[in-house]
Amino acid sequence: MSDATSSPQAAQEEVMAVRAAKRHLDEASIDVILRKARSHYAWTDKPVTDAVLRELYDITIAGPTSMNTCPARFVFVRDAENKERLAKALKAKNIDKMMAAPVTAIIAHDPEFWTQLPFLFPHEDRRPHFEGKPEHCEITALRNSTLQGAYFMIAARALGLDVGAMSGFSNEIVDKEFFSQNGWKSNFLCNIGYADEKALFQKLPRFAFDEVCSIS
Repeated sequence: MSDATSSPQAAQEEVMAVRAAKRHLDEASIDVILRKARSHYAWTDKPVTDAVLRELYDITIAGPTSMNTCPARFVFVRDAENKERLAKALKAKNIDKMMAAPVTAIIAHDPEFWTQLPFLFPHEDRRPHFEGKPEHCEITALRNSTLQGAYFMIAARALGLDVGAMSGFSNEIVDKEFFSQNGWKSNFLCNIGYADEKALFQKLPRFAFDEVCSIS
């Protein structure tokens, strides 16, 4: 991945080389990351290593965000004590799912993301777009951290992991337990690990193109 010091020509050549090497994912790869992928709620005891979590982040962070704001923050909850802290926030039906997962990621965002723009977007100073505008900051952070959460799930599947996103919890309790010092705000939770497929039921339906799409 090119860094901020790379020349435009080098960046362009890199993208062209990537496209030349693989124009289209094969059908099996598309099935793994989205088309035949499933949300999982039961897990084997196979651990998710630190190395895998780091690789997962490295892939996730490559996804685009507006002005490269990268507002998402990730907390990987794995040890028993912190799982118990997280359990305080969950609806009862979600506690066992979370406790059984090797890792539960808290996908959060930093409302002060814009203070890092001199590093993330060095071409010009975009901080005035956000300074003193908390509502605009929140909308931007929530939208883009949600995007990053989706990249996270696809990246996990690409690495052979399984995922199960959850929204049945109290954001207020999670933020109090985990983010009282830094002011981050939780968005959603995502269990990650290696699933026990025997717990799956039939795949739920999706809309057809003509039901929800138009071309104008």
